[in-house]
Amino acid sequence: MNTEQEYIQIYQNNASSIHEKTANASINAMREFACQSLMMCGLPTRRMERYKYTDVSDALSYNYGIDFNHIEVNADDPQIVANYYGTVADITDGITAMNTMLVQDFTAYHIKGQVPSLTISNHLRGAIDQMRNRRVLIVMDSNSEAALRIVDAAVEQSSSSFLTTQVIEIIMGDNSHLDLYELSELNDRCSRFCNVYIRVGRNCTVRHNNICLTGKMNRSMVNVSLCGEGSEVWLNGLVVADGEQHTDVNTHIDHQVPNCQSHELYKYIVDDKAVGAFAGKILVREGAQNTVSNEVNQNICASNDARMYAQPMLEIYADDVRCSHGSTVGKLDETALFYMRQRGIPLAQARILLMQAFAAEVIDSMKSTSLRDRLHLITAKRLRGVANKCNDCEICK
Repeated sequence: MNTEQEYIQIYQNNASSIHEKTANASINAMREFACQSLMMCGLPTRRMERYKYTDVSDALSYNYGIDFNHIEVNADDPQIVANYYGTVADITDGITAMNTMLVQDFTAYHIKGQVPSLTISNHLRGAIDQMRNRRVLIVMDSNSEAALRIVDAAVEQSSSSFLTTQVIEIIMGDNSHLDLYELSELNDRCSRFCNVYIRVGRNCTVRHNNICLTGKMNRSMVNVSLCGEGSEVWLNGLVVADGEQHTDVNTHIDHQVPNCQSHELYKYIVDDKAVGAFAGKILVREGAQNTVSNEVNQNICASNDARMYAQPMLEIYADDVRCSHGSTVGKLDETALFYMRQRGIPLAQARILLMQAFAAEVIDSMKSTSLRDRLHLITAKRLRGVANKCNDCEICK
């Protein structure tokens, strides 16, 4: 029995109980559809272009416990679940299909007007190895505005292993604006998959900020479809990985209509024997004239054993566009290190200061002042090898 068959069997053996506890016809119908899709398509393999840098089976083959007694459905407007759930996510993707089939935590928001701040936190803790599957659905009315923070964290001292899958679907009405922040602060016993799907209407602005600071294995996929003219998308990301951590981010921005802009900046700092991977594709479809797009990926390998794979891509079928992409992989500036040491700064401290300065561009691009300050602090701690502890949290104290 292969890995996907094991998960399918787990679902089928518990389907009646899962459906009863979920108590939502739309979610349960999608479970069945996803189960059929997973049977047909299977889980991703490294032979697939978008998964070439991550061995999915290695993360999923471990025997995690799945607690179907804890199923939580949070929807402020149940009708949006019936109308929009599963309409943006690609159910042929094996991770998305598995998440849809096994989802335990479901949160849906219908954004009307201005919503200054929403936070979804996922704190992984427990005495046994666990798998958690979370789904987020955001539907934004026309002329609405929202800021959403999604945080994944795990107890630093925990001896348990965790696997979390997350799928985020966002549908943006015309003239809506979204700031989305994803922050991953897991420990070295945690693996995480997160797939984000965003459909953008006319004259919208979306800023997606993806911060991956820790975790044994962290795999993100971000998909943005620009379906209305006059919209802008900004994808910003920062990855810090050391030890034997593996972080893979794959992005896809689809310019379907004219007169849209996309801007992308991802930075990686990989140290020790860590592996980083970034693949970003900008697709400009036929007829999507006056597209403006730029993609930048910059990476530091802070040790000789660190590995970074970079694959920026442009696919253009329109002739009146301004598009660029580029990637760099290098080490810390030896001249800058020498200059700082000449002024009495120890080598270790000089390295940390240069890495902080490198990361600052991504953090400073965020709109939220309070979040910028917090990220500067926890990134500095992360680069110094100090676990972050929140003042109001008793878990790690």
